[in-house]
Order: sequence, then structure tokens, then C-alpha cells
Amino acid sequence: MSVPAARSCVALCCASIALVSSSASAELYRWVQYGPDGLEARAVTDAATCPPAQLDGAPVTMAIRAAANESFPVTACALPMPAGTRSVSIAESPLAVPPAEPRRILVIGDTGCRLKGSYVQACNDPVQWPFRLIVEVAAQRKPDLVIHVGDYHYRETPCPAGDRGCAGSPFGDVWAVWRADFFAPADTLLRIAPWVFVRGNHEECARGGHGWSRFIAPDAFADGPGCNGPSKPFVARLPGLALAVVDVSAAREDKVDDAQADDFRRQYLGLADEAEPTWILQHRPIWSPGGVFAGKLLGDNRTLEAAAQDSLPANVTMILSGHHHLFQVLSYRTGQPVQVVAGHGGDTLNQPSPVDPATWTFGPVAVESGINLAGAFGFAMLEKQDDGWRLTDYDRLGVAVRTCTLNGRTADCP
Repeated sequence: MSVPAARSCVALCCASIALVSSSASAELYRWVQYGPDGLEARAVTDAATCPPAQLDGAPVTMAIRAAANESFPVTACALPMPAGTRSVSIAESPLAVPPAEPRRILVIGDTGCRLKGSYVQACNDPVQWPFRLIVEVAAQRKPDLVIHVGDYHYRETPCPAGDRGCAGSPFGDVWAVWRADFFAPADTLLRIAPWVFVRGNHEECARGGHGWSRFIAPDAFADGPGCNGPSKPFVARLPGLALAVVDVSAAREDKVDDAQADDFRRQYLGLADEAEPTWILQHRPIWSPGGVFAGKLLGDNRTLEAAAQDSLPANVTMILSGHHHLFQVLSYRTGQPVQVVAGHGGDTLNQPSPVDPATWTFGPVAVESGINLAGAFGFAMLEKQDDGWRLTDYDRLGVAVRTCTLNGRTADCP
């Protein structure tokens, strides 16, 4: 794509973004998500009561999931959807339900705008923080399902005085940040496809965990503490595919935490009973570095490596993660599931590294081939093929960057 064409695309997308922002000002966001008991419709509203809803054309009442308080002056609502539900609408607006066989799965992660001490991103600049642009571009590809691999909330400290790039930005674990970092920019995708949400380390209770727990956590809201602890794993079962969501948000990275490793090992082993090919969805990747410094790999998670060693059932073919702010696909000569990292959805990016992934080893685990793309914002799309899946990495303007063919535990990325 030429530079003038790219600029024209940004201008057109930003025009549509302005319209989305205007419509979102009514303070009603609504979506469908997977949880332990299947599908659930949810909403966030500035009203004290939940909006009217319909299932298959019949009126139903949404339950209050979390009432408003000082930090979150909005009401979170939930509505379980019985198996076989064909249609759902909230406030007379229809929401997407899964097709009989989802064939186009969008993967995105690490989407918020970073404000933490000296780490300052220009949240007001759609080039430097392009999450809303990515949403509008990705929505044009009409996904059947959206997987967010975690880290929605990034505005932790105030914008420095005089910095026009982030001037006026809210900060902290409050509704204003959750609206700015996620709900307002994601509104289009929330309405056109069901979601699977993964908890990231930015959604731990000491960071953005209160908003996560109120609005999108898969389990019931812990009203007393106001923030849910680690969630138990659950499986979203699609025709011919199982999506196992594992909460590894607090997994220690720099060294092995034996208690955590034992817990995650049990969770992984429990997936052996799934009859279909299974993908693990977890924020922190396994056997995957976030960068290279002085010739050494940095960012591989020691606790998860210990937990997964010899404990990933044969039916697990892929691990989808974020955490590292890049796009990565790794296939292992030692037989581990393919690791895909799609953490380039908006937050400050990792710097490119010239190191060939085929040289990487993690103890007894060795990478056979792969791609490691940093320094460019984007999203990934998985498309069902007769003999597997095609995985394409797109940049923020929707231009295809690299494509891989996934079959079992192998990834061919020419």
C-alpha cells in the first residue's frame, strides 16, 4: 500500500471512528461472550436498571451483575443464553450469535494505551495508539468469533503535565479508563461477533482487576472484595474445536513458582478429556521470548514451562497468547503445540529483533521454525480450511503481512 493510500485509509477510518464515538456516548455497551455455562449476553449502562432484552423474540429480564459505585458509576448486567438460542437483542439492538460452524476467528490482544510512570503513550493519536482503528478495520473482515488474549487496561498513572499526546486521559482502575481503553473503541466488534475474553496480567486485582471482574470476567462478580481471584479454567466448545481458557495472569515469570506450576499442570492435564482438537487460550505464552538482549532470550515464563513440560495432552494443538507486544508463530521440533502470540493490538510495541526463531531453545524444548514480527500494530485472523487453519497477520490498515498454514502441531509459514 502506498503512503498516500495508507493516509487516506486512516482518514476514512477515523471519520467512521468519530461516528462510533458519537453513538457510544449514550453509555450502553452490549455483547455476547462465552463462559463456563455457555453463552451469556452482557451490557454496561449508565442507568440504574438493566436494559430490556429479548431471546428468540421473547422478552426477558437481564440481571444486575454489579451495581454502580463511586469508581464505576455504571450498572453491569448479564443474561444467560440457553443452548440453541437463535437470536438475542438488548435495547432493541440485535447482537451476533455464533454461526453453526465458526470459520473466521479474530485474535487480538494487549490493546490498551500505556500510561505508567515514565512509560507514556500518545493515547490521543490514532497512529501511536491505533486500537480503535484496528477494530474498525478488523470488523470489515466479518469474524464469526473474537478472541481477546488479555491486557485491556493500561492507563495506570496520570498523563504528565503538558503532554498533549495523552492530555485529558483518565487513569486508574475506574470506569472512565475501562471506557476509554476498551469499551468505546471496541464497540463495533462487541456488537458484530461473540467474544472469548482472556485475563491478562494488567487485569490482576492490584491493577485493572476491579473493572475486569465487574464487566467481563467469566465467573460471578465477587461483590465483597470487588475483584475476583484467579478464575477456574473453562472450555468454549465449538463444532470440531474446543477453546480452553486458562487464567495465567499471575504466573511468575522470572523463576519457577512450584505451587503455581502444580496448579497449572493439573489444569492442563484436565484437558485430556476433550474429544475435539483443543486450543489453549492464556495471556502469557509458553516457550516464547518477548525479546533478545545481549544475545540472551528474555521473557519466557519459567513457571508455565515447568507446568507444561510433559503435561499438555495430545489433543492440544495450539496455544494462543499475548503479553509480548508483537506477532509470533513458533513450531517446535520437540513436538509441543504451536505457540501463537498476538499482542500487537495497540499498546507500546516490542522492538524488532534480527534473531531467527529457529535458533531458540528453552531447556529441552527447541523451536523448529517460526516468525517473530515486532514493531508493527495489527491483528490476526484464523480461517478454517479443509485440512487445518490458515493464520494471517494483518497490519493496522488491514494489509496481510504473513500467512501460516496450521495442521495439528505444525505451522508452515513460508
